[in-house]
Amino acid sequence: MEYRLVEGFSVTGKTMTVSTTNGENFRRIPQFWRTSYADGTVDSLRALRPDGLLTGICLADALPGEQLTYVIGVEGAHHGPAEWTTIAIPASTWAIFPSTGALPDAIQRVWTRIFEEWFPATGYQHAGGPEVEVLPPRDDVLATYQSQVWVPVVRP
Repeated sequence: MEYRLVEGFSVTGKTMTVSTTNGENFRRIPQFWRTSYADGTVDSLRALRPDGLLTGICLADALPGEQLTYVIGVEGAHHGPAEWTTIAIPASTWAIFPSTGALPDAIQRVWTRIFEEWFPATGYQHAGGPEVEVLPPRDDVLATYQSQVWVPVVRP
């Protein structure tokens, strides 16, 4: 798989807590996105950046049956509604994986491949920090939609 490496940053956005039991996160996070589009959160966040890039961030290393906090946000520290928060993403080495295809299916397939194929094949280990999805301002239901998955890693 293609990948590249970068360092840490901060993000401002809206959060939710979700269980990973029985793949609940794979169902509830897409719903969180739909709600955030409908209530104007996504448009408000995109307006904060000239490139309109959004991030989806998992703030915890959740094992099956645990909970994680997920953030829909933009890079940088910004002011916004009371329900928004700014979170410092710790410095880390990030493996960055491209995703092509309609959301959420395409990006969920990349997540599966990272953990089932890339980690075992490369010897890299998860660094234990937040995981990131980078989502450009395009029509994310198209088969050609380009996004990214960032995973914090340590070298073997």
